[in-house]
Amino acid sequence: MKKSALQYRFLTAGLLGMFLISCNTKHRIWVGEKGDQKIFNLKYGDHKKQVMDIFLPATYTPDTPVTMIVHGGAWKYGRKQHMIMIQKFLHQNNIPTVNIDYRHASKRKKITYKEQLQDIALAGEKFNSLASKAKLLPNNFVLLGESAGAHLALLYGYSNPDHIKKIISMSGPTDFYSKAYLQSAHSWYSKPTIQTMVGEKYERTAVSEKFKEASPINRVSSVPTLLFQGDSDYLVNSKQALSLDSVLTEKQIPHRLIFMKDTGHTPRFFNKYKRDSIILPAILDWIKK
Repeated sequence: MKKSALQYRFLTAGLLGMFLISCNTKHRIWVGEKGDQKIFNLKYGDHKKQVMDIFLPATYTPDTPVTMIVHGGAWKYGRKQHMIMIQKFLHQNNIPTVNIDYRHASKRKKITYKEQLQDIALAGEKFNSLASKAKLLPNNFVLLGESAGAHLALLYGYSNPDHIKKIISMSGPTDFYSKAYLQSAHSWYSKPTIQTMVGEKYERTAVSEKFKEASPINRVSSVPTLLFQGDSDYLVNSKQALSLDSVLTEKQIPHRLIFMKDTGHTPRFFNKYKRDSIILPAILDWIKK
């Protein structure tokens, strides 16, 4: 369905009203010549990191799922701008998107992955409040994450199968608890980061159940899942994606694993050929099929 200019003005006016109330000059709305819109730094909470960018193409149907994008950065770093390449690609292919910032994990501030999952939920609620103005269905999301963001996407998606229709995990960690993980080199050098993310001391000889709760491989539900994994990823061991793939296969959950040879972590940044010929086409196909 092609939306009219009147519908666009209606959405823009509503958002401008909220922006004026917030008195935040960082909020921006851009409207293209063809009627597409880009809404930057819309607040979905009170924390300075609780902001999101909404891109609405000029043409889409009401049942088109909205892709929510979750950046990486070891849970403690990163920002939504790191995912703009994917957001622009999906916008060009008529996919509505929400690209979120979220609170960074911090031992001092007691922010863990659970608070980050709350941020995903809040961002979804904020978009739902605008969905009717955008002529889109509420609670109709594809969740796409990269690295630590992929871990959050998997956890949140598997925990909310009622409104997350599909998950896309790009180089996402899946397991912080199993014997195989504890015996891996990754568990040694990632220990400080994982402790902060979970909010619990990592005792290797008696690992807490909280690390099991934080592992997507132990929370799998019926949500169709697309996995990207490089065989030479030194930040996320390739066995993590392979193990999740086995669980999804055993549970007969629709999924696809794209396992790339001679490939490291987040390859879209470093390999244009793989990004343009493998990664982006597979993302688009998974969303649209």
